[in-house]
Amino acid sequence: MKRSSTQPIGIFDSGIGGLTIAHAIVKQLPNENMVYFGDTAHLPYGDKSAATIQAYSVKIAHLLLQQNCKLIMIACSSASTAAYELVKEYVGSKAIVMNVVDPTIQWLHKQYANHSIGLIGTRQTVHSNVYKKKIDALNCGIQLTSRATNLLASAIEEFGNNSVTRSLIEEYLSYPDFKHISALVLACTHYPIVKPSIADFFGDKVAIIDPSEIVAHAVKQRLMEAHLLNTHQDGSKHFYVSDYTESFASGTKRFFQEEILLEHYPLWE
Repeated sequence: MKRSSTQPIGIFDSGIGGLTIAHAIVKQLPNENMVYFGDTAHLPYGDKSAATIQAYSVKIAHLLLQQNCKLIMIACSSASTAAYELVKEYVGSKAIVMNVVDPTIQWLHKQYANHSIGLIGTRQTVHSNVYKKKIDALNCGIQLTSRATNLLASAIEEFGNNSVTRSLIEEYLSYPDFKHISALVLACTHYPIVKPSIADFFGDKVAIIDPSEIVAHAVKQRLMEAHLLNTHQDGSKHFYVSDYTESFASGTKRFFQEEILLEHYPLWE
């Protein structure tokens, strides 16, 4: 199927977490048009079953195809682990499909071979064991220790980076198996929002890996390879939500420094 460089990039997540990816993509690719879907009616995805996440993800992919997107970024680690293959099969040749896991794995392979690294993510991401399986398959000597930080995404949605969220961070990161890691992967797109608090906990002893810049760079590379980079005009931004929430509205304003119109699009009528 013939694709055009002026078609938009589609991005989706359960809530504000994917805005970290969207913001990084807009920063690296300011000419690109963007369509973002926040499934705020069903957040967080991390405590949902794989089958439920797959159903939501395919429905959202359908919307993004209706918006004529040339690339669909699954900007959610839980959906990336549970639904990537299904979404890719559903989309077929109509658009490029990417996830947040694979670019991060490739970057770790290059930068952290033979290191002990930690990972925090939702229950769905951690229990899927996808990061460990992919890292072990590379045979690069990375020792991965993961912990499911189940309440953190919801706390970030509800409270932002306040004392409640910081208490949770301290509780989760006081994990004895994290004592000897040299880096920590933020394997949920919500977590970069509280990266300063996570960095404060470890001081300068542990590098904090925010996948958003890594993923944005991977999107740029993929579009370049496909000759689909938009160089024609400043990009537009269009936001859909399955339910209006104050936290998402304020999150978009904080990330993009402008009032963003949120169009309501319920997934299930």
